Amino acid sequence: MEHFDPAAATAAYLATMSPAEMAKAIAYTRGGHWMILWGLLVNLAIAFVIVKTNLLTGIRDGIEGNRKRPYIASVVISLVYVVVTSILSLPWDSYVSWYREKFYGLNNQTWIEWAGDQGKGLAISVVAALIILPLLYLAIRRAGKMWWLWGAAVTGVFTIIGMVLAPTYIEPMFNTYTPAPPGAVRDAVVDLAHKTGTPDDKIFIFNGTKQSDRYTANVSGVFGSARVALSDAMFKKNADLSEIRAVVGHEMGHYVLNHGLKGAAVVTVLAAIAFWLVNLLFPLFRGLLGGDRIRDISDPAGMPVLFAVLAFVGTLATPLANTLTRTQEAEADHFSMVHANEPDGMARALIKTAEYRAPSPTPLEEFFFYDHPSVENRIRAAMEWKAAHPKPGAPVAEPTPMPDTEWPSTTGTTGPRTGPSTGAATRDHPATPSPDGKPTGKE
Repeated sequence: MEHFDPAAATAAYLATMSPAEMAKAIAYTRGGHWMILWGLLVNLAIAFVIVKTNLLTGIRDGIEGNRKRPYIASVVISLVYVVVTSILSLPWDSYVSWYREKFYGLNNQTWIEWAGDQGKGLAISVVAALIILPLLYLAIRRAGKMWWLWGAAVTGVFTIIGMVLAPTYIEPMFNTYTPAPPGAVRDAVVDLAHKTGTPDDKIFIFNGTKQSDRYTANVSGVFGSARVALSDAMFKKNADLSEIRAVVGHEMGHYVLNHGLKGAAVVTVLAAIAFWLVNLLFPLFRGLLGGDRIRDISDPAGMPVLFAVLAFVGTLATPLANTLTRTQEAEADHFSMVHANEPDGMARALIKTAEYRAPSPTPLEEFFFYDHPSVENRIRAAMEWKAAHPKPGAPVAEPTPMPDTEWPSTTGTTGPRTGPSTGAATRDHPATPSPDGKPTGKE
């Protein structure tokens, strides 16, 4: 290991991607950058349509009659706004979240299946909106000029509530979670949980391939409880034990380092800044969107204007939000290196994510658009760790073999595991035109 070169090892891992695969990843990733801008324009257009039709001001006037009923008006308008916005954005969402993902081989659902999940998401959004938005407008009416602080507090509280509810009540609405069976994988996860101080009583496999073959796992939960969940896509892509240890070690890092609660605190601060800017920019956007019948920011009929400002501010804040998230992801990678010490497993796992996250962006591109450190930088960090912390007697890049295991299917059948992956690319996809108007080989 004394002649081990981290730069050369990083280049060798990146070279396992064929030119066609690399071009496809670049086209998908850079096309996604444009989706941020187009998404903002779509949001502004939808807000303009809703405001100009006077739909919400008409509902407000009908509810109020001869006297104001602001809370009731905010509840009804919240329901109508969320449903109408979801309907108007359906063509755009279908393109971005279904067609485009399907084009790049990152979506396994038919449109009907995808729409079914969207319907579940809409139901959750409606319930959340009926609770949160009336409270937000109550804060605007009661707190006056300082409403943005109360609005941020409401945002922070419900962010934490969402973190508590998601693993038990929300995520199972979209996927089936099956306890991991006894065997090498479960033993590896339990051992890592003991080393990191993560609860080890809830380890699941979920049918992530129902939606996508994206290579993923997560550890969710707060306040002393955690659930480790591995997508069956990891086994479809022949993850070996070193990869699983590296990926799960990363996810456990998020849990042990309290990234969820720290993230909620950051969201609260960013919400305060965003709401302060909304307070400042609301009159301007109301004029631009033609909201003559909207009284002021406390009028729930101005909900489209409020969310248009939030969309605008959120788009401008993309680099800041991404930088904060990248920092946590880098910390979780380091946590995995310290506790799992599987740099090659991490590198092999990262290469399998490069199909939807181009591995070698420019520094400026990474700063503005990447919510994770680039695959190249993450592999380089793993290789530098490997050079500084060699395993006694270990070969330079020998994968840990995974024995054949019967994995329970989340649909009720079982199937044998195939052999471990060496990390080498065996596919060579032909260059295909991009739905964003660019050939994948000419970025």
